[in-house]
Amino acid sequence: MQIGLEGLANVNFYLVRHGEALSAHIDAQRPLSARGREQVTELAQLAVSRQVQVAEIRHSGILRARQTAEILAQRLTPSPGVRQSNGLLPDDDPEIGKAELDAADQSIMLVGHLPYMNRLAALLVERAAPSTIEFTPATMLCCSKVGALWQIEWRMAP
Repeated sequence: MQIGLEGLANVNFYLVRHGEALSAHIDAQRPLSARGREQVTELAQLAVSRQVQVAEIRHSGILRARQTAEILAQRLTPSPGVRQSNGLLPDDDPEIGKAELDAADQSIMLVGHLPYMNRLAALLVERAAPSTIEFTPATMLCCSKVGALWQIEWRMAP
């Protein structure tokens, strides 16, 4: 947590797209590929070096998102670990995720998919179009909220 404008505390939130997944032709459940695991492991190391701290990591429940969340949790060690959360599927309404983040008072990491992550980021930072925020596999976007205002702090990917 940082102190922002007018002494208001701002909380960082992290939006993460899962790492590269296997093709559905290879495995219908589409787990992370070996490259995807490497991407997420590198992303976790980058997050540690940026001193990312989260109270909780939530994922969509889809295997590749769960695996991504678990790899991140191994390095970031949130006390409750990881959990599945409704409203993070590719075509879910990003208003649900925004409402949860608006109500949160601790840093949360959401691990999900396209096009959801693009739409949620654009909704949080109203001046951004969904296509302007690039979520390649294993991308982390840090957003902060100061009062009712959202902004993008940084974006990183391996």
